[in-house]
Amino acid sequence: MNKRTGYFFLRISMGINFFGHGLVRLTKLQDFAGGMTTGFEKSWLPQVLVHAFSTALPFLEFTIGLLLMIGFKTRIVTMSGASLIVMLLFGCSTVENWEAMGIQMIYAGLFYILISRIEDNSLALDRK
Repeated sequence: MNKRTGYFFLRISMGINFFGHGLVRLTKLQDFAGGMTTGFEKSWLPQVLVHAFSTALPFLEFTIGLLLMIGFKTRIVTMSGASLIVMLLFGCSTVENWEAMGIQMIYAGLFYILISRIEDNSLALDRK
């Protein structure tokens, strides 16, 4: 039972984190997307691609966060969250943002736990 409870709290915590990131950024979407695009001006990534990604990012964070909190489609959602972290890592590497990458590696590790311990996901809508 402790593994299930631990999994529940890790899943909820990651959900709140992603949900909060998305929610706050959605309320100022144009400013967020513009700021992120500006931050990647020195990157070799096409600005149109950076702007499209930064506009979609808050919606992805919000949705992944909400689904993690309620425990719906947890396997798909955790893999989506991990994939999003991989994309963020890639982007940060193009502007040499090593500090952000260090934090994102923590997220990658937490998603590893959520994915590899999916059998402990009993306190979720998936199991109802």
